[in-house]
Amino acid sequence: MKHLTSIAAMAAAAAGCAGSAAADSLAASARFARNEIRLYAGPLAYEVLRDGMPVVPKTEIGIRLDGTCRKDAKPAGVAERAENATLQTPVYKKASVDLSARFTRVDFGDFAVSLAARADGVAWRFELNKAATVTGEGAALTVPEGARCWFNRNTYGRWGCEETMPEYSAMATLPNDPKKIYYLPFVYTTGGQTVAVTETDLHDYPVWNFREVEQNASGARMLPEMERAPKATERVGGWGRERGLKTGGRWVRVTEHEDYLVKAETPRALPWRVFVLADAPSKLCEADIVYALGTPADKDADFSWVKPGKVAWDWWNCFDNRRVPANGGCNTKTYERFIDFAAKTGVEYVIFDEGWSEQLNIWKFHADVDVTHLIDYAKQRNVGIILWMAWAQVYGEEERVASHFAKLGVKGFKVDFMDRGDAEVATFLEKFAKVCAKHRLLLDYHGAYRPVGLNRTYPNILNYEGIHGLEQMKWAPADKDMAMNDVACFFLRLTAGPMDYTPGAMINLPYGKYTAGEGARFPGSVGTRCHQMAMMALYEAYLQMLCDSPTNYEKNEECFRFMAGVPVTWDATVGLPGDPGTVAAVARKAKDGSWYAAGLCTKTPRPYAVDTSFLGGGEWYAEIFRDAPDCAAEPSHYIHETKTVKPGDKVSVPMSVGGGFIVKFTRR
Repeated sequence: MKHLTSIAAMAAAAAGCAGSAAADSLAASARFARNEIRLYAGPLAYEVLRDGMPVVPKTEIGIRLDGTCRKDAKPAGVAERAENATLQTPVYKKASVDLSARFTRVDFGDFAVSLAARADGVAWRFELNKAATVTGEGAALTVPEGARCWFNRNTYGRWGCEETMPEYSAMATLPNDPKKIYYLPFVYTTGGQTVAVTETDLHDYPVWNFREVEQNASGARMLPEMERAPKATERVGGWGRERGLKTGGRWVRVTEHEDYLVKAETPRALPWRVFVLADAPSKLCEADIVYALGTPADKDADFSWVKPGKVAWDWWNCFDNRRVPANGGCNTKTYERFIDFAAKTGVEYVIFDEGWSEQLNIWKFHADVDVTHLIDYAKQRNVGIILWMAWAQVYGEEERVASHFAKLGVKGFKVDFMDRGDAEVATFLEKFAKVCAKHRLLLDYHGAYRPVGLNRTYPNILNYEGIHGLEQMKWAPADKDMAMNDVACFFLRLTAGPMDYTPGAMINLPYGKYTAGEGARFPGSVGTRCHQMAMMALYEAYLQMLCDSPTNYEKNEECFRFMAGVPVTWDATVGLPGDPGTVAAVARKAKDGSWYAAGLCTKTPRPYAVDTSFLGGGEWYAEIFRDAPDCAAEPSHYIHETKTVKPGDKVSVPMSVGGGFIVKFTRR
């Protein structure tokens, strides 16, 4: 409790740099299309407007540099610029991104505030004009009166472990629990508009969260919470049993914090504070602002080698449902089985999760797993191998790890258990991405916070976790409302970027009938088969894990073959009607010209019809997987049908309890 109190006191001091007085002097603004962001001085504050209507009321901000609060500085100069360009994307949900924007930079002497306005949102950020220690950033948010809010929270102090269930609240009843923090993205609706609050272009800086909520005349004022820089850390081994390790382990945990966020040794920009703006929650998925405001990849960098794809995954399904006793299925023979399955079905990768090496020691292979043989075995079958490893095994040895395993023929890494949100972690994520890019290695950052634009800088980062994903069903209670989670996270977490949800369960049970326990050999899901299938197109994951076993997929070949054929990158993305409390749905255009439409619902059954106006002219062949009429009792049942449609036709896909659908449209 003493540690919690001291950290809370420092956070309050930092947040105190952003008071509650109204700013009254307009310093500058940036406007593009329907969106505008304004900056006020005396004291510093920002305001966000859409169609001239405030969707974020005036909110005072400030920054504490070298222990001194800077919120009353006077503007020393204003510079404006415009950008008009189109970016061809190597790995993304669209073939190209419109970079058109207006930027305004207001200089205040030793720091500046930059504004950005785009068709899909606005942003602001602090920029340091000289070296300084950032001891606090008052990046507050005011949620307007009457707003409806969706968000994720977790225990205070767990800044980077963002694997929590979504919540809902009216603005007036937003929880003010000092023991919990709000993660981003934070989504709300106001005046018929939707706002998603998040961040991007984060480098060597802690992630942005909120904790304290103050109700006032303007709405609910949320005060920022950012993890201080680590002063002392310790390595922790297997689930905390071994502490103070010199090398290896599972976590690198902070035991003592500094009294600052970062020390900037040169002038630099802090992260963009982003406000995605849309006419409806369903249109958040079309926004590109998080990607567009990220730092571009080096102009001389070559990422043409990056190959997104699907992954046959071992851990969730207990090594083809064979891991009894422990390690019983984690052996060379089992992995040959996974590789053969991937080769036969066109799955690009197989992951070796925990168990391929001796426990938490990546430098010594497990006696039962012939890793070098398996890498060669997979290469001969055009399958790539990705290795899981805990962060503590990589940290400080980034170059050694990348160069060693690249020489063995590994295609990439799944790095796990960062579970922190401070600047040290951000620096590691970028450093390892750069090293892996040099050695042409892919990355899946599991056990990490949500994406913050780094995948534009390093397109070899294909995925992040930061999501309450299907792995949670390994130890879920029977009443866990995963359907609600699955719908809401499409509007919340996915707005930040690709997520490692790990879908594709073939054991589908009714609500109240599911039983699980950690290490269960036959994990499954609640809700319908089509709910699981829909996630293949609904959720962005450029390295999409197929969670279930080869055995279960072979028993359900019709469904699996369709799922395995769904692309992981796209040429276009169109949001379909829905909201965080009912339905999530999307249409995506594949690179071969076909389209996919997918959706899922909460526990409440829903009638739904896909409006095919997104299709081009002519006739299209629709292959449909939808819930069967008896799905409430038998969730694994489905209807597989085909029909011919024209653009604008409505395709009926009624959804059952925790239901879903997926449709592939091919031009006739």
